[in-house]
Amino acid sequence: MFGFGFPYNTINPSLDGGAAFDPDAGAFFTASGITDTTQKNAVNQLVLDLKSYNIWTKMKLLYPIIGGSASSHAVNLKTPGTYNLTFATGVTHSSTGMTGNGTSGYANTSFNTSTQATLNNTHLSFYSRTNLENSSIDAGNSNSSGSQWLLATRFTSVGAISDQYNSTTGRITATNTNSQGFYIQSRTASNVHKLFKNGSQLGTTNTGTSGSLLNLNMTLLCQNINGTPSSYSIRQCAFASIGDGLTDTEATNFYTAVQAYQTTLSRNV
Repeated sequence: MFGFGFPYNTINPSLDGGAAFDPDAGAFFTASGITDTTQKNAVNQLVLDLKSYNIWTKMKLLYPIIGGSASSHAVNLKTPGTYNLTFATGVTHSSTGMTGNGTSGYANTSFNTSTQATLNNTHLSFYSRTNLENSSIDAGNSNSSGSQWLLATRFTSVGAISDQYNSTTGRITATNTNSQGFYIQSRTASNVHKLFKNGSQLGTTNTGTSGSLLNLNMTLLCQNINGTPSSYSIRQCAFASIGDGLTDTEATNFYTAVQAYQTTLSRNV
């Protein structure tokens, strides 16, 4: 499928300067309008790495947050045009990521957990470039009855919090003095819920058998409480994903791939 030695091919527009991009990366470039060579190479290598680690198929939403604009940050790398982000007023976009204002800014994934996710087989990731302790939630949804799927990288006086899917029996709290880094929460069975930071396990719980997936969209830079955004985050997000649950090895490999991606873009923490 891939040709070599041709500067451009009108049949396969992913060919650029003689190098063949992965078709999924090429589709993302078209949808996002990314033209910068460094950025394209970073995304292309990310896709190749995720595929080589056999975790590409586990991704449903992949937001590489690249290009410095709302239109490019919105695109879902896994399936461009599906679950693209929509932004509320108050999100700032730059080459290093997207940042909420703490009062109104957030991103809606349009991913309804009750219909699109699979109970006991889910993950959520968030790459934070900001070290800040406060009472904000970086991603998730919840209701008034304690059922929630959310992540807070450094919550006031608590540390990192990971809920899947009950705040009483399914919560992980872990000491965390720096909210910068790549966080992955994963549930691979009714009694297996783990939180990873930079590829290493930060916490775990095996009591999360209760709770349910809510009929609510997942949001980034806040939590969606019964359809109302709340607990707005001002930590800068440079990557996020939602998909199937990841094993310990897959979580480590995912971090390796994402950190290499951020390093290529000179925005790694």
